[in-house]
Amino acid sequence: MMDILFARGTATVSEILEALPDPPSYSAVRATLRILEEKGHVRHLEDGPRYVYLPTVEQARAREEALRHVVRTFFNGSAEHAAMALLQLTEAKMTAEQLEALAREVERAQSEGR
Repeated sequence: MMDILFARGTATVSEILEALPDPPSYSAVRATLRILEEKGHVRHLEDGPRYVYLPTVEQARAREEALRHVVRTFFNGSAEHAAMALLQLTEAKMTAEQLEALAREVERAQSEGR
């Protein structure tokens, strides 16, 4: 849902449902947006009887928080295991240029002592 809000800027529950490839129920989307609002990721504006939702965090920050959560939850906090899993995904094949850019980033991290 956040990706839809980032792409559109604002959206109603109905607009989010239309944008989802395999949408859950209207109630499920509303509940998720309520949770995201409680966590401070989105806020809403009232437009007559409907709520219009918009993100309150930058996309880069949301991406980082989501990735940290995935690494902690599924990889026991290991960035190495997460990176290896990404490289092994068949649908995530990387080009030679992308692998070179990744290698440069690894070298930079090593030189910075990370």
